[in-house]
Amino acid sequence: MKKIGLGIQELADFKKYNFIYVDKTEYIYKLIDDGKYYFLSRPRRFGKSLLVDTIKELFSGNKALFEECWIYDTWDWSQKYPVIKLSFAEISYREHGLEKALELALVKLAAYHDIHLKTESYGEQFLEVIQKIGKKTPVAVLIDEYDKPIIDYLEQSEFKQALENREILKTFYAGVKDQDKYLRFFFLTGVSKFSRVSIFSDLNHLTDITISKHFAALLAIQPLK
Repeated sequence: MKKIGLGIQELADFKKYNFIYVDKTEYIYKLIDDGKYYFLSRPRRFGKSLLVDTIKELFSGNKALFEECWIYDTWDWSQKYPVIKLSFAEISYREHGLEKALELALVKLAAYHDIHLKTESYGEQFLEVIQKIGKKTPVAVLIDEYDKPIIDYLEQSEFKQALENREILKTFYAGVKDQDKYLRFFFLTGVSKFSRVSIFSDLNHLTDITISKHFAALLAIQPLK
């Protein structure tokens, strides 16, 4: 008998530990098929990280994980795409500061994909990673909890750090819009509502699906009809 798993963030764990998986792959397929650049905001513990991991596994072509899912007979498993996945929950910005933490994360990511970075600043490194990984096959960029380095510092005593981190993130995303030919998919998630100002002045091409009726059930559990 399958068990109910709480707080699961990796799709592979549902198969490994025999947990019940609420199949959202039809919505994910529509998301990928309909567009390329998206933003989604939801409160914590709503399954955003699991969604990001599921999209990663799809683009990576891990067919076995989707054996009982809607998408199994629909997805083109013959085509695999490289994936850049960054979770700000896993970036050590409190220990190193956001700039250094981003540089460390990008160097680690580059090493995983066996590429050498020639640039030194985090903004240039991010673009270089996208260009080099996506040179042969367009890359899927998945960024989870984009706003964590800001909302973690919203107390009055730390608010200055929140403002500094906002500017760092603005620089980090500045050149993404010009990397279209290297990108297969770009997906950004967070807790706070998307705004077309501040950090995202250079990401104004993202489609905000936060309140889209077409994707309202992307993370929710619906009653049976």
